[in-house]
Amino acid sequence: MLVFVQVALSFVLIAGTGLVLRSLVRMQNADPGFSTRSVVVSSVDLFSAGYKPDRAKIFYEQLLERIRALPGVQSATLARLRPFSYGVYSSAPLEIEGYQPPRNEQLAADYNEVGEGYFATIGIPIVTGREFARTDDENAPPVAVINEMMATKYWPGKEPVGQRLKVKDKWMEVVGVAKNANYRTKLEQSTPFFYVPVRQNFFVQDNIIIRTEQSAAAISNALAREVHALDANLAPLDAISLQEQVDVMSYTQRLAVALLAIFGGMALFLAAIGLYAVMSYLVSQSTRELGMRVALGAGARDILQLVLSRGLRLTIAGIAIGGITALLLTRLMGNLLYKVSPRDPIAFGLALIILLAVALLACFLPARRATRVDPVQALRV
Repeated sequence: MLVFVQVALSFVLIAGTGLVLRSLVRMQNADPGFSTRSVVVSSVDLFSAGYKPDRAKIFYEQLLERIRALPGVQSATLARLRPFSYGVYSSAPLEIEGYQPPRNEQLAADYNEVGEGYFATIGIPIVTGREFARTDDENAPPVAVINEMMATKYWPGKEPVGQRLKVKDKWMEVVGVAKNANYRTKLEQSTPFFYVPVRQNFFVQDNIIIRTEQSAAAISNALAREVHALDANLAPLDAISLQEQVDVMSYTQRLAVALLAIFGGMALFLAAIGLYAVMSYLVSQSTRELGMRVALGAGARDILQLVLSRGLRLTIAGIAIGGITALLLTRLMGNLLYKVSPRDPIAFGLALIILLAVALLACFLPARRATRVDPVQALRV
């Protein structure tokens, strides 16, 4: 009975590991909708330094000019929040010009405040219209760039550029449509999202986003020098590549893979030891039977097949129990999986192959020992 439980538990853990591992591989290869290479992000804590919005605005203007002049820097901009960060995006009720919402629908969407050149810097394509310019400041009419999902939902079949939306009692004109992107994790589904110019909604604490040929470490050193040149009391946070930022947010999936692999390996080892012990015991208790079979003409191959088949029957019974249990439990892993079914046949097939291979190996030594039974000695027992 214990062997059944060990084999079943091994199957559940190996299948779970396979599911999360396949999900992680797909997640790593998935396109988040923006560039993760050649983009570096950092920030400067102006809020703690006592900066007010007007002073912070001047500081960022000067800092961006210095950064753009650095060797290897192609562009630099600001954003209230960087993609895949732990920050919470702003959200606001909406009023969409010309859109009649169904009953009980609450119009709202998340948004981000970004600087001019943000979309080119981070690599989010503008599908139609334009992105923000320096002239989109507090003296200009309020404008917004929306994502494709928002355009499709609120202006289906229409040209969204030139349409208007109302946010916090302020009407904004849509000047561009950006390609859908992931904002928090690769697991999220596309939802309506929009951007507003940071110059029209300035905040003291912003993120610096840089497109560069240099490494994050090189940019971090250069950024520290430029910040120090503007204010000797300030120091930027270490710059990291946007790929590193994305990897940080897949930590949960990587941790799940590691834990499941560890516990799955332990369960598999215990199952192998259990099978070996059970088959060794069965062989020792079947010495007389095996001796009679040999005396009646059974060859070594026949004895080997006999013992292995008994071990595999035990294994298959455990796998059957584990398979049913895994089908029930893996449905609870939906939040960890990315474009992988909880009943993924590859993951379940891999678990089956691994368990059968380990079972054959665990049963082989007792089976081989059984082929060496001396029929004369065995029949005397």
